[in-house]
Amino acid sequence: MEEAKRTKNTGKKERHLSLWYILGGGILKEDFIMRHMRMIIYVVVLIFFFIGNRYTCMQKLREIDRLQQRLRDARFEALSISSELTGHSRQSQIESLIEEQGIDLEGAKTPPYVLYK
Repeated sequence: MEEAKRTKNTGKKERHLSLWYILGGGILKEDFIMRHMRMIIYVVVLIFFFIGNRYTCMQKLREIDRLQQRLRDARFEALSISSELTGHSRQSQIESLIEEQGIDLEGAKTPPYVLYK
């Protein structure tokens, strides 16, 4: 009877779940790991794919934020330049600039009229 127990024990491997057993790669020789190796590889590849996809998405989101900020700045600059141009093109502004420059020009006394063919 003792011989039957010995053969039974020698047929099964004893599990040593120590840190050195795991780090040394002994856990990779386990029956469960060997049977499910394809699924484990598949899951690891999917994990790498998802991590890479998330990294790419984060880079694109940062780029979108940066471009939106540049667009806001450009719109603000265009608006300020447009308002400045509108202010400088008023008739009163032009008349005061002509007086400052000492140019001998006068404003029209009669309104413009349309010529027909």
